[in-house]
Amino acid sequence: MSRLKDKYLSEVAKGLQEKYNYKNVMQIPKVTKVVINMAVGEAVSNSKALDAAVNDMTIISGQKPIITKAKKSIAAFKVREGMKLGCKVTLRGQQMYEFLDKLMNLALPRVRDFHGVSATGFDGRGNYTLGLKEQLIFPEIEYDKIDKTRGMDITIVTTANTDEESRDMLALMGMPFEK
Repeated sequence: MSRLKDKYLSEVAKGLQEKYNYKNVMQIPKVTKVVINMAVGEAVSNSKALDAAVNDMTIISGQKPIITKAKKSIAAFKVREGMKLGCKVTLRGQQMYEFLDKLMNLALPRVRDFHGVSATGFDGRGNYTLGLKEQLIFPEIEYDKIDKTRGMDITIVTTANTDEESRDMLALMGMPFEK
């Protein structure tokens, strides 16, 4: 069992149950999935850029991402319907906990001038979205082997009903929020 899942079962679930007085253990919020999305705008003119992004995301997540395609044609951006524009991966179960542990304890502290992640990234239903400017903060990525720094969006989907419950759960799990 991963360290983060063990911590969730032993500390976080008990802390949330005491704070919110849940009558049933099934009411305690938990993380259901993590979605990592990387948009590659330069894939319109350079198809090799998408291959490099897929390779980086495979190394970061430990799972092969799917390639996302344009839903509509946009003439101003020279995008046609069905054109490959990015990649995403959905992590669940063991891989999800391993990735979150790596994100909270290894990657985020490596961000330059890091003061914590924004506490305003919640969507009103208990899900949290976080944007990263570069993939170099992950320890698996070798600086010499990347062609360009690319950002990514990480969405943490929870079963919490409110943002406050979700924020408390993530903070107890170790997410470094701004003070």
